[in-house]
Amino acid sequence: MDTERLLRESYARGFPGMMGSIDCMHWEWKNCPRAWKGMYQGRSKIATVILEVVASQDLWIWHAFFGTPGSCNDINVLQRSPVFSDICEGKAPEVTFNVNGNTYNMGYYLTDGIYPKWATFIPAIKHPQTGKHKLFTKKQESYRKDVERAFGVLQARFAIICQPSLAWSTEILWKIVMACIIMHNMIVEDERDGYLHYDATEFINDQPQNVAESSTSNNNQPFTVRSGRLDRLNLNGYMENRNNVRDRETHIALKNDLVEHIWGRFGNE
Repeated sequence: MDTERLLRESYARGFPGMMGSIDCMHWEWKNCPRAWKGMYQGRSKIATVILEVVASQDLWIWHAFFGTPGSCNDINVLQRSPVFSDICEGKAPEVTFNVNGNTYNMGYYLTDGIYPKWATFIPAIKHPQTGKHKLFTKKQESYRKDVERAFGVLQARFAIICQPSLAWSTEILWKIVMACIIMHNMIVEDERDGYLHYDATEFINDQPQNVAESSTSNNNQPFTVRSGRLDRLNLNGYMENRNNVRDRETHIALKNDLVEHIWGRFGNE
């Protein structure tokens, strides 16, 4: 994943530090063995297998976790997912960005309301009342559709995952899904320059002075990215990173800063 490019696109859209949108999709498993059906079927009484995906604006899928029984919800999938493994183990690239005059050092994902209030998740406001909250919710919900579009394009391109699966094992299902995602990303990479209609660097340079100053205090750049940290894994460091990912106070502060940032940037439209 090109972290710098991803963050540049996120800044151009008004969400500094956004790493993409995360969500889950159910794939019906028609030939699920009878002995496993109770484990793989939920309220719909249909056996399904869940695919968790993180997608960026250009529909590039850079995280995919597949194989969780369909009876689980998004939260159960999240507890098993390796999406934050690199962060907890100290191997993820260091990301620093500034929002509303405050500095943060961890990217975040746009989610729906079911995800927990962690520092790495930013959902919409459930019942927006003020103009600021309504504008933030409108922007968040429109940009979070990236992952839904990615699911739709993936199924439109590969009919095999649009129809109920006829395979007999989860290993075969996993191979099918991963092959489709790899080919999907190859198509996106080949066509990316054709449907990105803006240059984020030009957009940043054209920003008003107050926006540029509020975005950072380091050479008028909206963010900085350092190479991945390869420190030896230790329990104390792992638990500290894990707690930072799940920090509720950081979630609230970042969300409030994003509300102000979105209002200051798009409030006059």
